[in-house]
Amino acid sequence: MQESSTLTLAFAAAMLASLAVKFWLASRQIRHVARHRDEVPAAFRDTVTLHAHQRAADYTIVKTRFGLLTTAFSSAVLLAWTLLGGLDTLNVAVRDAVLPAWGPLAYQLALLAAFTLVSSALELPFEVWSTFRIEQRFGFNRMTWKLFVADLLKGAAVGTVLGLPLAALILWLMGAAGGLWWLWAWGVWVGFNLLMLVIFPTVIAPLFNKFQPLDNDSLRQRVEALMARCGFAAKGLFVMDGSRRSAHANAYFTGFGAAKRVVFFDTLLNKLSPEEVEAVLAHELGHFKHRHIVKRMVAIFGVSLAGFALLGWLSNQTWFYTGLGVEPNLAAPNDAVALLLFLLAGPAFMFFVSPWMASVSRRHEFEADAYACAQASGRDLAGALLKLYEDNASTLTPDPVYVRFYYSHPPASQRLAAMQPSGA
Repeated sequence: MQESSTLTLAFAAAMLASLAVKFWLASRQIRHVARHRDEVPAAFRDTVTLHAHQRAADYTIVKTRFGLLTTAFSSAVLLAWTLLGGLDTLNVAVRDAVLPAWGPLAYQLALLAAFTLVSSALELPFEVWSTFRIEQRFGFNRMTWKLFVADLLKGAAVGTVLGLPLAALILWLMGAAGGLWWLWAWGVWVGFNLLMLVIFPTVIAPLFNKFQPLDNDSLRQRVEALMARCGFAAKGLFVMDGSRRSAHANAYFTGFGAAKRVVFFDTLLNKLSPEEVEAVLAHELGHFKHRHIVKRMVAIFGVSLAGFALLGWLSNQTWFYTGLGVEPNLAAPNDAVALLLFLLAGPAFMFFVSPWMASVSRRHEFEADAYACAQASGRDLAGALLKLYEDNASTLTPDPVYVRFYYSHPPASQRLAAMQPSGA
């Protein structure tokens, strides 16, 4: 009983503390961006117009205010699921409806499916508002309602085809593999993620977008020469129809091993010169050269191993369930309930680790920028970044504390300043 009360208080304190910090950081960001809205920073006055600067400020403020609303709503939903008994109510309803006729595994899968369905329904209005009001207002949205619904249906189908077998296997291991089930389950989870790196580029991504081979001969030759200099081999160079959904631009590597491929958004190719595209690609190659992707994967797998081990212990503690608002089943397995409670409560306790994760990511970005300046042109990379900041309406004047806590990429002023010694 004491452990249950302690967990309840700890969870409530972590949730309230993280909520307070999120609101404080967002309010700082809004005030800082608004305060600098009417003047372009000195370093950008020759390259960024006042109109573009103000548009970026307005977009940032609107998005941050909307983030406050979604954060408050998500916190209320989290409280409803846990301490107010929402998950307990759903668990009882699903158990009574499914367990007698279909058995323990079907009941637990039905509980996961029901939770996912309800959570998705609660989040859907915010996604609609973000896409069709905010992104539309600032000229970024290219999504039609037909495409939006099609994406929802395809996403649900892919999630069902991939997620249900994975969940069934992990739940089976939780019930049948003994005290070390969490180690076997972690191995399954790692294997699944590695498999996704292979099948995502060729099987899943084409369900949502069209990928055409890069047909610009001069650009292709430039890109292939860059990759040869960097010792990088890819399965192919592709252009993705990102403009079907958004005006935002990007480029990325995807895949693993022999399945690696380079993907350019069509919006990126329309906005940047060939030299700038080469510089952006050199930046992405820098991540591979410094093994950032591998390091992040190892870190994620290490953290997930600790998480599975912790779940393995918590799932056997009655106070873990009661402390988070759920009465454990007496005549049915509690594995799905334990999994959901762990996924719900974990982020509240892990929130304050995010500044460290963001700082590591920013350091990686600086390293990739330095590599790009060595392999291509620092001037072209700086020009590309400025165009992307402007086209994506990224503010040039973020709050420094907000940056340290959240930003996975350094702000424009820091990135461009770091490139100056590298020259053109």
